[in-house]
Amino acid sequence: MDANDWNSRYETDELIWTIEANQFLVSEVAGLQPGTALDLACGEGRNAVWLAMQGWDVTGVDFASVGLLKAQRLAIESGVTGTWITADATDWTAPTDGFDLVAMLYLQLPASERQKSIRTAVSAMAPDGTILIIAHHLLNLIEGYGGPQDANFLMTPEDVVDDLAAAELGLDVELVVERNERVDRVVQTPDGPRTAIDMLVRARRIDTTKLSPGAV
Repeated sequence: MDANDWNSRYETDELIWTIEANQFLVSEVAGLQPGTALDLACGEGRNAVWLAMQGWDVTGVDFASVGLLKAQRLAIESGVTGTWITADATDWTAPTDGFDLVAMLYLQLPASERQKSIRTAVSAMAPDGTILIIAHHLLNLIEGYGGPQDANFLMTPEDVVDDLAAAELGLDVELVVERNERVDRVVQTPDGPRTAIDMLVRARRIDTTKLSPGAV
């Protein structure tokens, strides 16, 4: 789906997704000191707005302008502010000072486009910053509930770790992967609870200016 397709989908007044923040985002940022945060491919803004409510200075980027209008409205209704930028995650140029937290949730793209978006996300990280990538796992296609029904739009933690390594090399930065694994999420359906299988990768960018001489 391109930006026009998503804009058409977002035209309804109601939120397409739940208003609640993603449970894994909530748990993963619990121990972080609020600072600047980027929600890359933020959609209707539920996660960006939740971050702002926790004290983060949030920027939301998405190529669907209608989704961003809904994100702005949700922020106003929630009593917070954010910066909203209409741009494609695969080729957006991030500010040079970077963000303390970069979150990219459920951006389901074919491998080549996914690699570009992950490079964008890594380029947006400040030194000592954290990146959090959550997506529908490849296993979800046959063992889980919901999500894309095309394997080309799914991924594994290993795929994402490889993409991070490629971005490291291309951008000349150093990352430490802190978590990469399958995570399960319970989804309530009319037929009862079902399990959605996601993948989660979290990494931190090393601030090389803090390393002692000879440590790099």
